[in-house]
Amino acid sequence: MKTKEQLGGIYSASITAYDATGAIDAAALQAVMKRNLAEGAAGFFVGGSSGECFLLTEAERIQVFEAAAALRGQANLIAHVGAIGTDEAVRYAKAAMALGFDFCAATAPFYYGFSPKEICDYYYAIAEASGAPVLIYNFPGNTHKEFDVANPDYIQLFRSGAILGVKQTNYNLFQMERILNLNPDLIAFDGYDETMVAGQALGCIGSIGSTFNMMLPHYKKIFTLFDQGHRAEALALQHKANNCMEAMCRVGLIPAIKYELARQGYPVGNARAPFRPLTDEQKAYIDGVLDRDLVTE
Repeated sequence: MKTKEQLGGIYSASITAYDATGAIDAAALQAVMKRNLAEGAAGFFVGGSSGECFLLTEAERIQVFEAAAALRGQANLIAHVGAIGTDEAVRYAKAAMALGFDFCAATAPFYYGFSPKEICDYYYAIAEASGAPVLIYNFPGNTHKEFDVANPDYIQLFRSGAILGVKQTNYNLFQMERILNLNPDLIAFDGYDETMVAGQALGCIGSIGSTFNMMLPHYKKIFTLFDQGHRAEALALQHKANNCMEAMCRVGLIPAIKYELARQGYPVGNARAPFRPLTDEQKAYIDGVLDRDLVTE
């Protein structure tokens, strides 16, 4: 198991690349990953929301793991294996770990009103299948599942050894701090690009972001400046990053990331339906904001 120091840093929440027919394009995904690695990425969060995971078939999700596994040994690799069903998540976990991923992450099972005990059983099963503790992908805005840190089942889960920590894709950073307070061995990654400095201030060892695919040097500067104590400079760059994030969210975050990657010379296909391609007006709008505020080196 890698140390906290080895796991810390900036991680791209990798996109999924498609070719002209809509099939998985391993080479295009690897090109973006290699670029991010050269820019200073510590690792990759593969097959998550930015990777359109729930728009992929089971076979495609494993294809994405296979493509990303080409970077094993060069970067830390986290496989997102979340699913509604435990058996499906377990299959992804076994496949990813067999490919050489460092560990797995998973959203809470959603749609049905699963109880805390059922959600905990899901994480225990993934940990057993992967042979390593699991990073909880805490994204209640999408899963509509909150981790109540006063619930005895969740307290037991966080103290069990089955959990590595949390990817806090939640504006409630107090909740993240309370989760870390339950077990000093847990780690946390900030999961919202726009709250990076706040996450660092409350104990995150790193940050996992969707826009890092196409603006990693900007966030690397924020992370490094804050870590070195240059907080005013870090916050100024965070404001600029948030201008970019706000613009992309207004037009559709995943389609915007893919459009900007293509504009930077890394064509990765369009986001899958029901996502819609950007209009010319939307493209011009985000181009203007990014050309003004994005730091590229």
